[in-house]
Amino acid sequence: MSETTNGKLNRKLRMALVGGGQGAFIGRVHATAAVLDNRAALVAGALSSDAARAKASAPSYDIPESRAYGSVTEMIQQETALPADQRIDFVSVATPNHTHFEIAKAVAEAGFNVICDKPMTFDFAQAEDLVKTVEKSGVVFAVSHNYTGYPLVRQAREMILNGELGEINAVRSNYIQGWLRSRLESDDQKQAAWRTDPTKSGAAGCFGDIGTHAYNLGRYMTGLIPADISCNLKIFAEGRRLDDYGHAVVRFENGALGTVTASQISHGRENDLFIEVDGTKGALAWRQEEPNLMIVRRNGSPHQMYTRDPNAPHMNSMGKAACRLPAGHPEAFLEAFANVYRFAYDAMVDRAIGVDFEKKNTIYPNVYDGAEGMYFIQQCVASSQQNGAWVPMKYAGARR
Repeated sequence: MSETTNGKLNRKLRMALVGGGQGAFIGRVHATAAVLDNRAALVAGALSSDAARAKASAPSYDIPESRAYGSVTEMIQQETALPADQRIDFVSVATPNHTHFEIAKAVAEAGFNVICDKPMTFDFAQAEDLVKTVEKSGVVFAVSHNYTGYPLVRQAREMILNGELGEINAVRSNYIQGWLRSRLESDDQKQAAWRTDPTKSGAAGCFGDIGTHAYNLGRYMTGLIPADISCNLKIFAEGRRLDDYGHAVVRFENGALGTVTASQISHGRENDLFIEVDGTKGALAWRQEEPNLMIVRRNGSPHQMYTRDPNAPHMNSMGKAACRLPAGHPEAFLEAFANVYRFAYDAMVDRAIGVDFEKKNTIYPNVYDGAEGMYFIQQCVASSQQNGAWVPMKYAGARR
């Protein structure tokens, strides 16, 4: 039986998960988000770097024993050997930062599509290498900057790109947490341990973990191209090896100014990603902890409260396309994560049926966005080491 009918794929996409073994958080999020719209099925995985643990974790995902692999290498070899109508279509990489590059590169070279957690690689050199690999292989490559998937973020993006706020003058993007106020890594708390270890997290701690989200959100929503950046990173928890607080100023090509602030040492703050954008015709503000509400302000007019309502005339096509539920039923983290998958799936289907697909200016964050995120980390660290000196921030491969 043909897998295509009238130019459409008449089956679910087949998914493999790397990472997500017993006790993991983000792997379970990937697995849940990937199947939310019933367009994919999780059929295989290499769930841990420990082979026994990988196989023991498989039943909780309903992965059959025959496709519960002890390593990524084994998974690629075995899946490649399967008939085309059985092998996986894509691999989700949900492992610590320092392992992303080797896994994602091997998967892409084998011809499988990739959805990779962020930061995409350990450093910018690896990111550039991975971009070349993806371009050569022709696979679909998405990066899980999941906050780009919220309906009102996409609503805001469409409004800004359509000129409803006028020329953009300023962007203030912030991601504030408090969970690393004390040195949890000293007690071998799993999530804290690898995030504060430069051999696993990379050159930056807080700024690599959540500062990249704040930066990416501003770029995604406004489309502004950065020119240069000045950054100060700080370690406030004595004895910690990587930054737990930072602030950067971005000068954009159009003359606008942006700020990125990230903290993991602010008491009482949980997961407070929020952004404000100022334009010549209006301004808007959105907060991840209240994701179904956006405020739009214009001098001389009442403030407007945009709620997530796919049936309301104020919602544009981009915002509506990211919604699943009627107004008043909150859509949040998992649904936003699923939107990264949802729109990457469209490209995967196009590739599967032999149709050209957009690779750079995509709705979902892609390999070029991932590389720009790594360049952001590299340049922020370089600036901070030079006492906040201005350094170049324009990445040649950036989306326009």
